[in-house]
Amino acid sequence: MEQEASLRSFGRYAAPGILGQVGISCYILADTFFVSRGTGATGLAALNIALPLYNLMNGIGLMIGVGSATNFTICRAQGQQKEADRAFTHAAGLGLMAGLFFLLLGVLAAGPLARLLGADAETFPLTSVYLRTLLCFGPFFIMNNVLLAFVRNDGGPSRAMCGMIIGSLSNVVMDYVFIFPLGMGMFGAALATGVSPIISMLILSGHLRSPARGFHLLRTRLHLHLLPALCTPGLPSLISELSSGVVLLLFNQVLLRLAGNTGVAAYGIVANLALVAVAVFTGLSTGVQPLVSHSSGTGESASLRRLFRYGIVTAIAIATVLFTVVFVFAGPIAAAFNSAGDPVLAGYAVTGLRIYFLGFWCAGLNIVCAAFFSASGRSGQGFAISLLRGVIFIPPVLLALTAFADVNGVWATFPTVEALVAVLTLVCLSRTFRRS
Repeated sequence: MEQEASLRSFGRYAAPGILGQVGISCYILADTFFVSRGTGATGLAALNIALPLYNLMNGIGLMIGVGSATNFTICRAQGQQKEADRAFTHAAGLGLMAGLFFLLLGVLAAGPLARLLGADAETFPLTSVYLRTLLCFGPFFIMNNVLLAFVRNDGGPSRAMCGMIIGSLSNVVMDYVFIFPLGMGMFGAALATGVSPIISMLILSGHLRSPARGFHLLRTRLHLHLLPALCTPGLPSLISELSSGVVLLLFNQVLLRLAGNTGVAAYGIVANLALVAVAVFTGLSTGVQPLVSHSSGTGESASLRRLFRYGIVTAIAIATVLFTVVFVFAGPIAAAFNSAGDPVLAGYAVTGLRIYFLGFWCAGLNIVCAAFFSASGRSGQGFAISLLRGVIFIPPVLLALTAFADVNGVWATFPTVEALVAVLTLVCLSRTFRRS
């Protein structure tokens, strides 16, 4: 009965987490589809150049939200309600400051940022418009991630899922309306994406009116010395998002050299489909994080082992489904984002999808393990896994593979890096379980 209850709890938290994160990732996927239809390959390349800034903004929101919510859950499990409220108060204050920073970047530095990310004369106008508009909604993106994490950890995974999905669906509808009937182009795509977290927060606000709500704002100053401890459990989420941004930035630069804007547009298709796949694993790991944190806080090692086993099996099953679907339907998927029917773009995208998605068996393992370590008080191990797969291994592997395999070396970089990190992760796991 105990194992059945644990499995039901796992499903109750994992499923909404996965669906909700897929909903969030569809912000960018909807942009990709409608931008490709409305502005062609140039718009698709411009969108892909702008995405690393979105990854950074979303990653900081996840770091603050997931990290502080992990502390909140552990404090509540140990009966420390005031410390739990302090975690929420600091998360809200830090999230607001981070959001205002991104807003200022959008107002003052959208053009230089577009150049820094690799926009050329052809893509610069569209990239700068998208960045300026998107970053001006920074406070809403950050605070939405904070609220999502606390509502989910406070026993509201279904409401968190609804907020994310409804926000995403509204983005899809607004993308179509703004780009086509209203003719707003790239500005309309960014505006639709920026409004979506506001709608999500309106859904989440229902939890704030609940008398059973477990987190509250305190009258307190922002204590800077508490911020590292609050944010550390969320570092794997930040590094996971940063890894997507680093991969995008480096791959864009290499593909511009090897295949021009057509190669970057093809990578836009691959990267945005991969973004949805990563979101599935991120949703799985953040969804079960409250259960892992609670079991860690109460010292239930048997429950931790079961949750870990469920997470890994689920990740492997998801990776199998993702690869099968992408391998079989790579052609139609690429065609959906190739409005001009460019055969060169189609060839790059189909090959890229099939090679790139080989990496998700190992990526799922790495993402789940990093989140599990962080949520159970082993933040250093979780951070190391995320740093290796997101930052350290990417540049040397990319340079080595493209020297021998040209464009195909770009696609093969992701599965190669994830496989290398998975080997190190398994070694780390075996030592951890031997000690426990």
